[in-house]
Amino acid sequence: MLERIFRLRENGTTAATEMLAGLTTFLTMAYIIFLQPAVLSGLYFNNPNGMDPGAVMTATCISAALATAIMGLYARYPIAQAPGMGENFIFVLSAVPAAAVLIDARVAAGTLQAGQVAPWQVALGVIFIAGVLFLALSLLGVREAILDVISPSMRNGIAAGIGLFIAFIGFQGASVIVAAEGQLVRLNPQVAAPDVLVFAFGLLVTAGLFGRRVRGSIILGILLTTALATALQWLLPHLPEWIAAAEPVQQSKLMNLFKPAVAVVAPPPSMSPTFFKMDFEFAVAGPMIPFIFVFLFLNVFDTIGTLLGVSEHAGFIKDGRLPRAREALVSDALGTVVGAACGTSTVTSFIESAAGVQQGGRTGMTALVTAALFLVALFFAPLIEMVGSYPAITAPALVLVGAMMMRNVTKIEWSNEAEAIPAFITFLSVPLTFSIADGLALGFISYPVIKLLAGQGRDVKWLMYVLAAVLAAYLVFVRGMLGSG
Repeated sequence: MLERIFRLRENGTTAATEMLAGLTTFLTMAYIIFLQPAVLSGLYFNNPNGMDPGAVMTATCISAALATAIMGLYARYPIAQAPGMGENFIFVLSAVPAAAVLIDARVAAGTLQAGQVAPWQVALGVIFIAGVLFLALSLLGVREAILDVISPSMRNGIAAGIGLFIAFIGFQGASVIVAAEGQLVRLNPQVAAPDVLVFAFGLLVTAGLFGRRVRGSIILGILLTTALATALQWLLPHLPEWIAAAEPVQQSKLMNLFKPAVAVVAPPPSMSPTFFKMDFEFAVAGPMIPFIFVFLFLNVFDTIGTLLGVSEHAGFIKDGRLPRAREALVSDALGTVVGAACGTSTVTSFIESAAGVQQGGRTGMTALVTAALFLVALFFAPLIEMVGSYPAITAPALVLVGAMMMRNVTKIEWSNEAEAIPAFITFLSVPLTFSIADGLALGFISYPVIKLLAGQGRDVKWLMYVLAAVLAAYLVFVRGMLGSG
C-alpha cells in the first residue's frame, strides 16, 4: 500500500528511510510547539494579550499535523508545515496592537462594548482572509506561474540562501553568534559557555557520523547531544562554587531553558479558547487591510522560497519545473486557513524540512510521519519540550543541512554576471534580512533590472517585470507603513 501511494522504489527510498527522515524533520522544528504559544500570547515579551497559551499549543500541533498530512498525501512531497517564525512576530507586535487601537476607538465612540472583541481575534481574522486569498491564487495558478518564470540561477541562489539562513539560525540559537552593539552580530566571547560546548559537541559528532555515511546520523547526533546536555545540566551546580557561579554558566540557556523531563505523558490542553474565534468585521476595516497584504506576501514568497530551496536540494526540479507544484502550493494555502480556524498564525512550509531531505526523505511519507509526530507530541509534551526548548541540541543539524544546501552555488551561472549578481543578492539577502520573503523580494526586483541594463532583457519573461514592479511597490508603500514590524 505504501509503495502504491508514495512510489518508494521509484523515488529511490524505503519506508524505514522515510520514517527516519520524518522524525528528523520533526525534531528540528519541534521548538515551534513551545515557542509559538509564548509568542502569540505575548508572554514571550512579558505583555500578555489574552490568548490562551495552552490552546495555542494545541492549535499549533493540530494545524501543523493537518497541513503537513495534506502536503504528504496530496502533493506527495517531504515538506512539513507549521506556524511560521516571523509571521508570528508580526501578528503579535504589529497586527494585534493595530487591532487594539481600532477597537479602543470604537469603544470610545460608543459603537462597541469594551471586551466584546479581543484584538487577537481580529488578527486571526486577518490571517484567515489572507489564507483564503492565498488559496485562490494557488487554485488560479498564479503562484505556479511565478515558480515557472524563475531562472535556474535564481532557483539555486534561493536554495543557497536558505542554506545560509538555516545555518545562521543554528549558530544564533546555540548562542555561538550573539548580538553586538555597533556591528549587529559577533562571535560569543564566552566560547566555553555551556550552550556553545553542547553545540560544538553536537556539530562535530554529527558531522563525523555524516562523513562516515552512518544511517540516521542526524538523529544519533541529536540523541547524543541531548545526553550531554542532560549530564551538564546535572553536573554544573555540583562544580566548585566559583565555577558554578560564573556568569556564562548562570546566563546559559542550558541552565534556564533545558529541563530534563520529569514525566512522559501529559494530557493536551483544550483548543476551545481559540478555536474558530476569528473576527471578520474588524479584520476588513481600513487600518487592518495592509496586514492582509503583508501576510499574503509573506506566505506567497516564504512558500515559494522554501519549495524551491528544498526541491533543488532534493533534486525534485525536472526540466526547470517543479512537478505537482499546484498541489504543493494549495496544500500550503489550506494550512494557513486551517491554522487561523484553530487559533494560530500563518501556517507555512518549514525550511527545517531540508533536514529530513538530507536524511533521505523523498516522498510524502516523510511528511506523513512528521504530521503523526505532531499529534503524538500533544500527549508526550514533556519529552518533546526537553529537546525542542533547547536550541543547542537541534542547532548542529541545521548547520549541517545548511552546509549541504550551499552546494547549489556551484549551479549558478557565474560566467553570466547578469544571472550571477541577482542570484548572489538573493542568497545573501535571505539570511541578512532574516526573512525568506524579503530576501526573495530584493532578488526578484534586481533580476529583471540587471538583465535589462545588461542587454539581456529579452531573456526575462514579462511576468518577472510585473512581479518586480509589484514587489517594489509593496516594500515601499505597504511594508513601509509597518516600520520595523
